[in-house]
Amino acid sequence: MSHVNPNPLPLVFEQPKGRGKPPRHLADLDLAARKEAVEAIGLPGYRAKQLSTHYFTRLVSDPAEMTDLPAGIRDQLVEGLMPHLITPVKTQTADRGTTRKTLWKLFDGALVESVLMRYPDRATICVSSQAGCGMACPFCATGQGGLQRNMSTGEIIEQVVDGARAMARGEIPGGPGRLSNVVFMGMGEPMANYNAVIGAVRRMVDDGPEGLGMSARNITVSTVGLVPRIKQLTGEGIPVTLALSLHAPDDELRDDLVPINTRFKVEEAVEAAWEYARTTKRRVSIEYAMIKDINDQAWRADMLGDLLRSYGDWGWVHVNLIPLNPTPGSIWTASDPADEREFVRRLEAKGIPTTVRDTRGQEIDGACGQLAAADA
Repeated sequence: MSHVNPNPLPLVFEQPKGRGKPPRHLADLDLAARKEAVEAIGLPGYRAKQLSTHYFTRLVSDPAEMTDLPAGIRDQLVEGLMPHLITPVKTQTADRGTTRKTLWKLFDGALVESVLMRYPDRATICVSSQAGCGMACPFCATGQGGLQRNMSTGEIIEQVVDGARAMARGEIPGGPGRLSNVVFMGMGEPMANYNAVIGAVRRMVDDGPEGLGMSARNITVSTVGLVPRIKQLTGEGIPVTLALSLHAPDDELRDDLVPINTRFKVEEAVEAAWEYARTTKRRVSIEYAMIKDINDQAWRADMLGDLLRSYGDWGWVHVNLIPLNPTPGSIWTASDPADEREFVRRLEAKGIPTTVRDTRGQEIDGACGQLAAADA
């Protein structure tokens, strides 16, 4: 079977022209900038900390619930610093309600999706960082739709706060709980919207009331291999988990599966990931979609294992195999279970820790590679 990309799309890294910016939100600003913004609308600067406590600590955005603020200024504060950024259009559930996918409409009508997944020991939200995606990976529904625009830090954080609020209020089966993990594996290439994504990460890890007070170790930022941005992330001093979506160990195949590989080759991407692990002491995750008769051959498992082990066996890496999830019009399908097991065996034989990802949410098109923001 040919592995040539049947629908090559141009690679887009910058914001498409003609797209307006979302309104400024509290989450776009650090605490000092929030104070300035509050003073700019004629209110005392200390109100910024109170408003931040409501949003990031109490997870409240309704002025009626902000009872420690004078009634006469609540609406003014919320309108000035907490504009409405995302509106739920449709919600679907799976896995007995423990997986919830939400379709959001942004201020300009663009559509994105997020997926909240509750497990016995954690709750994870998969968030979008762009409306659409410009990376053009042919096996991914999001990539086939092209890029509409980058999302703002505020729009990203609104998805996270919604998930945290749903958990705190017991909306997900299992009773009230806490959102513990965030993965940037929704729509978009996070590293192509670097500044907004890092802004969102900072809001997540900042202690309350400046941020959500989450652990950086529980935040995963994925990339198809934008090497300069991986290097930039290495210097941020925020020990998030880096996930490199590799999908092939050889340039010939990866050029077709992940078109950015024509710019940043396999060895460059893996080298940058290794340097991230070496600097941060955080294990990198290698994401690998298992596609029948395309990239699931045993010899490719050996090649991948040899490549990763060439950087040492000090536990710097973990391979996460992803059974290919079906997308409309795709010419490909998931690997046979026997081939998947052999792939795992070959990697483990070379000392590479390997797991197969749970395909939760597949029936609601909420699994990896299925997010297409279809309003139907």
